[in-house]
Amino acid sequence: MNKRIYHGNMRHKLMVALWLASDILLFLGTYALAYFLRVGWIFSTDFLFAPYLLIVCMVAPLWLLVLLSSRAFALTRRQQSLRNGAHILYAAVVGVALFALGYYFTFGLFFSRKLLLYALILNTGTTWLWHVLYEKVLRAGLRREPPVFRALVVGITRESRALIEELNRSQNPITPIAILDGRGVKDVEIHGVPVEGKLNRIEEIMREKEITHVIQCAELEQSLNLLSICRQFGAIYMLLPSVLGIVERDERVESLEGHPVTIVNPGEQKWQWFFR
Repeated sequence: MNKRIYHGNMRHKLMVALWLASDILLFLGTYALAYFLRVGWIFSTDFLFAPYLLIVCMVAPLWLLVLLSSRAFALTRRQQSLRNGAHILYAAVVGVALFALGYYFTFGLFFSRKLLLYALILNTGTTWLWHVLYEKVLRAGLRREPPVFRALVVGITRESRALIEELNRSQNPITPIAILDGRGVKDVEIHGVPVEGKLNRIEEIMREKEITHVIQCAELEQSLNLLSICRQFGAIYMLLPSVLGIVERDERVESLEGHPVTIVNPGEQKWQWFFR
């Protein structure tokens, strides 16, 4: 691994660590604000701030663990999506419940349901807003030269052209930096990404550009070879459903008794993802 790529990987780890640390501080801050909104801008002698903050500090790592388990920090997660907002709300509800239980078993009955409501609303709203804002910072940072996650796109099709355009437009952390095609095309570049030739150059490109992701957009017959090359170079393999002829755009991968399966349900309503 060259020095520039190493620094890029360290940049990713640092930005994620800052994200986690900022979430913890935000959790503490929203609960502190909820306290003052409830008792006034004073330190109440009836409801001491120090014991209150102690329980908040104990609950914060557990709240963050719930947020982590929902994959709220995943690179491919769009932070402004309603699904992500629902996960953040769920983590906030769990956080309030853990705080109420912790305070009750440590210091006795918690006296203010209004404070809990303040904490829930503040924690959900500020966390979601912060995640939306930090996502922009994270994506810009991970795409800065050299990109941390470098994708090789295999196959030039209408779907792959649209994918490259969308990845670049949305500043997705997975940055297309090279394209290979099985048949060869006249295009020199597609949306700013250079076409490096045919598939016979794949090992050279993988090694030269230190590819971290391979996105297969065509050449179904090459799937096993691409999987083998990804394993050889430690890259992540991704497959567009259109390669398999799935064009409904509502497919998803689920687990069926421990076996991964691709599910397509064209008649599914948007709200039904809660029950998947």
